[in-house]
Amino acid sequence: MNNIDFFSDMLTRMRNANLVKSKSVKIINTKINYSVLTILKQEGFIENFKTIVDESKKVYISIGLKYKGPKVKPYITFLKIISKPGLRVYVNYKNIPKILGGIGIAILSTSSGLMTDREARRKKIGGELLLYIY
Repeated sequence: MNNIDFFSDMLTRMRNANLVKSKSVKIINTKINYSVLTILKQEGFIENFKTIVDESKKVYISIGLKYKGPKVKPYITFLKIISKPGLRVYVNYKNIPKILGGIGIAILSTSSGLMTDREARRKKIGGELLLYIY
């Protein structure tokens, strides 16, 4: 598996955990997964995350998912991968889309690291569109 596969695996696991209203989900630890989770925590989409080591010395990340209300609605209602291994999507800062009029976020991989669409526009940096989330 390459990095994009681990990244898409993380998003699929999070999506599936949200569907069954699971409190936490375990994913493989990679730099890109860790960076995306840091952004999701800052933006309030997840409760928390921490690295854990199992008996076979493999390192994983445990993600605490966030829900609201008595009906236990997930904070993450939409998660979509934009760039795929077969089709990379690049944008300059002027063409970065606003997700749901600014309610959602896009995460970009730039020359200055991973960042949200708002941060990339503010710094006037374009990059590869990784995902949309709201």
